[in-house]
Amino acid sequence: MSETIIHGRRRLLRNAAMTIAAAELVKSGSADVQSSKRNAASVSPIKPGTNTSFSSLKQIDAGLLNVGYAEAGPANGPSVILLQGWPYDIYSYVDVAPLLAAAGYRVIVPYLRGFGSTRFLSKETIRNGQQSAVALDIIALMDALKIQKPIIGGFDWGGRTADIIAVLWPERCKALVSVSGYLIPSPQSNKTPLPPKAELQWWYQFYFATERGRIGYEKYRRDFNKLIWQLASPKWNFDDATFDRSAASFENPDHVSIVIHNYRWRLGLAEGEPKYDEFEKRLAEFPVITVPAITLEGDANGAPHADASSFAKKFSGKYAHRIIKSGIGHNLPQEAPQAFAQAVIDVDRY
Repeated sequence: MSETIIHGRRRLLRNAAMTIAAAELVKSGSADVQSSKRNAASVSPIKPGTNTSFSSLKQIDAGLLNVGYAEAGPANGPSVILLQGWPYDIYSYVDVAPLLAAAGYRVIVPYLRGFGSTRFLSKETIRNGQQSAVALDIIALMDALKIQKPIIGGFDWGGRTADIIAVLWPERCKALVSVSGYLIPSPQSNKTPLPPKAELQWWYQFYFATERGRIGYEKYRRDFNKLIWQLASPKWNFDDATFDRSAASFENPDHVSIVIHNYRWRLGLAEGEPKYDEFEKRLAEFPVITVPAITLEGDANGAPHADASSFAKKFSGKYAHRIIKSGIGHNLPQEAPQAFAQAVIDVDRY
């Protein structure tokens, strides 16, 4: 038998075996196959700013709030909750959400208390911006939506909230994506002065500590927040339409009260509520995050942030830190949506 015929038969048998194996995989419809599709090597490329709206905006009563949120992706997909920062809103994830939805995830992006269409259910509820109160809002939302253990991602206030859920309720957090790493503070630790250059970066915190600052933020919140965007992301050339979409959420009737209380509470200048004392006591011990985690940092983040080496030991589970380059600032999900979505998909593999 000629060598050509032998090689031809071998090739035919090999191709037949591969076809049978592929058919068996398709036939099985196993979770492993579905997972491999979801956890593809990379998300689809996307130009930041491609999307300008969400496909679905909803409202639901959850805990103390009627929460406004965007939802994308299949209702039976694995859940991802993405949390905004200040002074931003859910539009930080307007490009991230469809990327994850296309990968098979159910994506929930809620307005935090004091933002957008989220409202307090009672006018008697204290307009409290302390960190554990905000985290409990998200736990209540998860309960209302019957989501047991999502991947949670966030930046700024949202990153802090995600970190808090991961340490206080690890059974409710499958994995974590946090911009700027470990963000849990305490009023006691914040009493320690920082070097002058570091203090300068927190200028607005001192401004908010005064009555002049509260009145100024009420009057100029739009201009104020646009300035923060520019300072925090000095290389992000966002247009007016992009800012305007988020600026609408600052017209929430409780926005100023929540923001001012948040920053005054951090400096020990405003009281929290006693019902949150036990949570804050635990957070003041700076507990380690045990769930799988990926932390991200933009290479042009103009907002105050720590070096990754200072918080690496705060993650005891499988962990990675990534620097996202090309002039990416503080609003990393909106400036680099592909990198953020990829981190969510990758941490799901952990």
